[in-house]
Amino acid sequence: MNAAVQNPSFEAWVAGARQSARRPPAQPRQALVVAGQVVGSVAEGFLNQISPCRLLGKRYKLSNQEHSGAMAWCIDGPADATTDALNTLAAALRDAALCGPWRDEQLAVCNPAGEVVGTVERGAVRVLGITTRAVHLVGLAPDGRMWVQKRSMTKPNNPGLWDTLMGGMVSAADTLPQALARETWEEAGLQVGALNALQHGGHVDFSRPSREGGGAGYMLERIDWFRAEVPAGMEPCNQDGEVERFDLLPPGTVRDQVAQGQFTLEAGLVIAGFLGL
Repeated sequence: MNAAVQNPSFEAWVAGARQSARRPPAQPRQALVVAGQVVGSVAEGFLNQISPCRLLGKRYKLSNQEHSGAMAWCIDGPADATTDALNTLAAALRDAALCGPWRDEQLAVCNPAGEVVGTVERGAVRVLGITTRAVHLVGLAPDGRMWVQKRSMTKPNNPGLWDTLMGGMVSAADTLPQALARETWEEAGLQVGALNALQHGGHVDFSRPSREGGGAGYMLERIDWFRAEVPAGMEPCNQDGEVERFDLLPPGTVRDQVAQGQFTLEAGLVIAGFLGL
């Protein structure tokens, strides 16, 4: 029997965590339509909190109108201006203190067919219900112990909690392999080419309410996770100041700490997938 299944506390945590990861919006949402394409969603009435003139002065018209048989928030403008339109909206939300922490990082924006139609500031994706992608790396020592990181207390999300060896967003400029390589270096100081047996392990999907915008956000995210062996004598070393420290722990200890709530929800579910649950 899988060792993870023998730990009822961990198994119970996983069952609850999966329910937490897939929850409906806390309030009704309406589609966000830019240049005729649905790119996200916003809480009903949320955009009434910003002045339409913030967009009118930038060539764009923001309106609440019918789209495909339902009310939606629409930004009119040329298709090649989707990125500028979304970032203009994001700036208006920032100025009204209605979005998450501003990162000066662009994330890809896709239509329902999965085609990239623009980019937007990372701090606005949750309040705009825009689907994001992330990547995690489960790093193992040759003896089977697991490398984990403690997140810096200055991190805007989940400060001080434990995480996989690496976890980060896929930026608009990255492919998934590029994001894996960049984040592995920035967070752990490791080159993916120096790791052994690197392989894609699976993915975890999130759809749940988010606290951004006073609780008006909605998180939609796919996390692709990988596994690899960190060769003997090689140790992670943070490069970007976002990690307090790394520990090398037996899988049983990791399971116990996940069940105790010491890991982020995302990392815990990635670890559960790695352990076969």
